[in-house]
Amino acid sequence: MKESPVPDVSATIIPVTPFQQNCTLLWCEKTKKAAVVDPGGDLDRIREAIAQAGVSVEKIILTHGHIDHAGGAAELREDLGVPVEGPHEADRFLLERLAEQGQAYGFPARAVTPDRWLNEGDTVTVGDLALDVLHCPGHSPGSVVLVSPTQRFALVGDVLFQGSVGRVDLPGGDGKALIASIKDKLLPLGDDIAFICGHGPMSTIGQERQTNPFLQGEGLL
Repeated sequence: MKESPVPDVSATIIPVTPFQQNCTLLWCEKTKKAAVVDPGGDLDRIREAIAQAGVSVEKIILTHGHIDHAGGAAELREDLGVPVEGPHEADRFLLERLAEQGQAYGFPARAVTPDRWLNEGDTVTVGDLALDVLHCPGHSPGSVVLVSPTQRFALVGDVLFQGSVGRVDLPGGDGKALIASIKDKLLPLGDDIAFICGHGPMSTIGQERQTNPFLQGEGLL
């Protein structure tokens, strides 16, 4: 019998930092290769999740450069000996200031330079899983969204939430750019796309299209 070309994928969400950010351990069931997405901190929790899943982490992925998503990336890269991929280089200024952000928010963080910046149209692999990269500025200039068109799911960082959207009052934030990213890049993916966001529960594009108050303005849909 011919094997399906579509890999089975699993994910564990690990809330980290005082901001309860959804660090995600994502892996391909066929290969047991994994990625840690947005390790903002609380690395002991992340290491425990990796051990419980019995997977081999091959990379760290960052959706954007804010401390609660990227603060632990440098240390975890050293611990695991794996590369960091993402976000878009427009968030370089945030990643360079992670130590200062850590002092301001009262938990440790270290600056990190990714091994690979991500651009619109790039592909990120996790085992046999391929994720398409969308550059979605607004919450931060370099925010990226990762989409699996075959598995019909996405990792959206802080671009879109269940019932809300990313805040735009932080350095580099742009409300018009954020809504344009959601309207032009996320909504066209299809209502059946389920997504893991940076905080709070999962949702689907369809649910947000219908109920998200930030997407109900004239001309948005």
